[in-house]
Amino acid sequence: MRLRFSRGVIAIAIIVVVLAVGISVGLYHLLKRTPQLAIPEASCTVRTPDGALDLDPEQAQISATIAAVAARRKLPERAVVIAYATAIQESKLFNLAYGDRDSVGVFQQRESQGWGAEKQLMDPVYATNKFFAALVKVKNYRKIPLAEAAQAVQRSAGGYAYAPHEADAKILAAAFTGRVPQAVHCWYPTSKSPAPEPKTGEARKQLARALGSTAITSKKRGWLIAAWSVAHAEKYALSRVRYSGATWSNDIEVDGWQAGGASGTAQVELS
Repeated sequence: MRLRFSRGVIAIAIIVVVLAVGISVGLYHLLKRTPQLAIPEASCTVRTPDGALDLDPEQAQISATIAAVAARRKLPERAVVIAYATAIQESKLFNLAYGDRDSVGVFQQRESQGWGAEKQLMDPVYATNKFFAALVKVKNYRKIPLAEAAQAVQRSAGGYAYAPHEADAKILAAAFTGRVPQAVHCWYPTSKSPAPEPKTGEARKQLARALGSTAITSKKRGWLIAAWSVAHAEKYALSRVRYSGATWSNDIEVDGWQAGGASGTAQVELS
């Protein structure tokens, strides 16, 4: 028996074949491009015995700045925890240029409430100093519940909202104050060739704005500076940070700090 196909069936078959070929070619070219499209974005991770957190680089930079300002003011870790919980609730640790009414910045402070000019409030160092200046005036802020201390500073409509962030705030505080060594790891893509020169001088200058003296007077302070440097690595084109016999490298295949590098504790080496 001989099979006969109408012209319509033949036309449909041809269309199906053409579509199949087109899809195959398209998938082939898409797969060829996939390695380029799959380059991950810059990111940071914080790991302590109490848990781990993934951060955007800006969140890590803000966290490092808050810890540095607290160290300059010789404040206890509890003050840092309160600041982190407040900033997580107010801005998710981003330096926002907008907010409710005239609220801006990390802590969503308002010019109309006397916190300072908008330009000042958009400076995380200034905003953090203003937050801590108000916090230390809160009676027994170290002992009262975190939400009460934060609310006494912020005068928010929903002061209860700060408490749920306490656990994450404690993880951040342990890492960025330097109490837990090697706790901050960041990575950022480098596409420029040759790689830009590291801006180590600018990095140290900006660190000094928040921390004051960059002299290392204790191992904890050294790890605070190391954490700050890693958090700001992309901003200042740093590819290595060395401290106390450990090295952070901007290498996507290296997870965390590795043994080796500067063995002393007198300084943090940047490159």
